[in-house]
Amino acid sequence: MILDRYFARRFIQSFLMIGAVFLSLIMLIDLIEQLRKFEGQDVSFGQLFRLMLLNAPAAVNEILPLLMILSTIVLYVGLARSSELVVTRATGRSGIRALLGPVLVALIIGVLAVSTLNPIVAATSNRYQQLADTYRTGGPSALSLSGEGLWLRQGAARGQSVIHATGYGGGEEDVVLFDVSILTYAAGGGPVRRIHAKSAELQQDEWILKQAKVWPLVTGLNPETSAAYHDTLRIPTTLTEDRIRDSLGRPTGISIYDLPDTIRQLKQAGFSTKRHEVWLQVELARPVFLMAMVLVGAAFTMRHTRFGGTGVAVLTAVLLGFGLYFIRNFAQILGENGQLPVVFAAWGPPVASILLTFGLLLHAEDG
Repeated sequence: MILDRYFARRFIQSFLMIGAVFLSLIMLIDLIEQLRKFEGQDVSFGQLFRLMLLNAPAAVNEILPLLMILSTIVLYVGLARSSELVVTRATGRSGIRALLGPVLVALIIGVLAVSTLNPIVAATSNRYQQLADTYRTGGPSALSLSGEGLWLRQGAARGQSVIHATGYGGGEEDVVLFDVSILTYAAGGGPVRRIHAKSAELQQDEWILKQAKVWPLVTGLNPETSAAYHDTLRIPTTLTEDRIRDSLGRPTGISIYDLPDTIRQLKQAGFSTKRHEVWLQVELARPVFLMAMVLVGAAFTMRHTRFGGTGVAVLTAVLLGFGLYFIRNFAQILGENGQLPVVFAAWGPPVASILLTFGLLLHAEDG
């Protein structure tokens, strides 16, 4: 047990060291990207730095598998060079038994990533999008789904508009909403106009409303007697087709604790939930995949340096890790497209990775 705690402590030290290096590089690159993205706009360096910080949790969440495999490589190459693995085996403990500490640490990190980091990433990603929209257009844009339909909010310097639609008929090339209600607010906060239309189609930077009725909400006017009908009405918007489609199908901005309710609401509203169901299972399978990354790194580096070929072994471990990561993402895409069952798409690659690397370890240990 003491030896397991020692290996676990060394693994945590390697993980924190490599994580700090990668996080610093990612934050620097992201800050440069924010400077390029908001070039020519009245955005201060402090605001860009805040955007960069909001992106940091999502970056850490994305590179966790890479951190795991690199931490394992650093740990076992160091143990091999100091002959600590040789001493461990001399005491009668197998190399596979020496993996217990790092694997348990990977499991704990994976559980924390799902239970704690996932909600943080969802919150910071949504906040980043709100601030980015505010800096670009003067007001945030938002989208939400409920059993009552689709809700949109678009912002501009002149005020805000809240859009509600009971149906969505967007294809690959357009976005069409049905049974649309729009409530427009002035910059001061009060409502100034209400619109109801049979449909609304998004084209470039405007909504094209069909069979629309407009009620002015101005003090001193009777809204009903002052209402006007329009066969076609054009309203400017800051929303884009990509933003709406990404929000409709983007589960990364939803906490894992809210995903089951979101899936239920999507089904009630008549939207596809396949992508959200796959993402939920992929997140639940994350601890298993991180454990597999530890086994991948150990399978090629738990050997004495006097045998040579350490560089080739490290490169092979990293390439295999990237290959398994690519296979997991590919299976996830197949699951989202309905070509693989949800459970198989999410759990198949992590479980297969563990079985593969465990087989390599057994072969290396017992020959």
